[in-house]
Amino acid sequence: MKFTKMHGIGNDYVYVNCLDEELPIEAGRLAELVSDRHFGIGSDGLILIEPSEVADFRMDMYNADGSRGMMCGNGIRCVAKYVYDHGMTNMTTLRIETLAGVKTVELNVKDGKVRLVTVDMGVPVLLSHGANQTLTPAAGAALSPEQIWEPLEVLGEAWRMIPISMGNPHAVFFVEDVDGLDIQKYGPWIEKHPRFVDRTNVEFIQVLDRGSLRMRVWERGSGETMACGTGACAAAVAAALAGYADPQASVRLLGGTLQISWEDEDGHVDMCGPATEVFTGEFNV
Repeated sequence: MKFTKMHGIGNDYVYVNCLDEELPIEAGRLAELVSDRHFGIGSDGLILIEPSEVADFRMDMYNADGSRGMMCGNGIRCVAKYVYDHGMTNMTTLRIETLAGVKTVELNVKDGKVRLVTVDMGVPVLLSHGANQTLTPAAGAALSPEQIWEPLEVLGEAWRMIPISMGNPHAVFFVEDVDGLDIQKYGPWIEKHPRFVDRTNVEFIQVLDRGSLRMRVWERGSGETMACGTGACAAAVAAALAGYADPQASVRLLGGTLQISWEDEDGHVDMCGPATEVFTGEFNV
């Protein structure tokens, strides 16, 4: 099976062009094999590039444990780069189908290669206390703290979170020192907390100023990763809801920085960041 290894600020996946390749085994099991960093290729998961009946291309994403993901912000930027750089399209505005809906991406091209990709990530949904409320910045500003924050008992400690959906679930926590956090202790425990029926991604955020956040992430099904695009969007929205930051902010992750903008007019969240191709090869199953 031919594959391409790519990453978005360190959030790395194995990509398979399913317009040309047939998978040798079931996708979830293949994701487990290729993701293994000792016996496989090494990645945070598997992403399949497929034809779509409703958009230009389709992205099908699997976590390192073989579970299927609904959306991946860093992954969709890499899909956009792959199809352009490999001559599958010459368009610089693309619509890509995901399990979280069709996303529009804008490509920044230099010397014939995609350097940056801006993704319309859609409208965030506040999940606190089961609200399922779509939000614009103005609607968020009208909410009370009791509506925004939700308590969560974490290993016997009283914590507060802001649960947000960006097409996939996120639990956002604010901490004073993100570097000093024992993410291996708290991340997996929160991911599988009974509060989250289908598990959750977990973001730990340190506010630097009104335009800058630092973030570490424990991804559902993959553990700590270098970056999470949907998580960065959820973090920026949560920081704005809490009054800690403006609706436009830089989110600094272990692998690099994403620019997030929560738009006033329609409530859509735009995410801008790079995509990088690392190498290509063949994988024997």
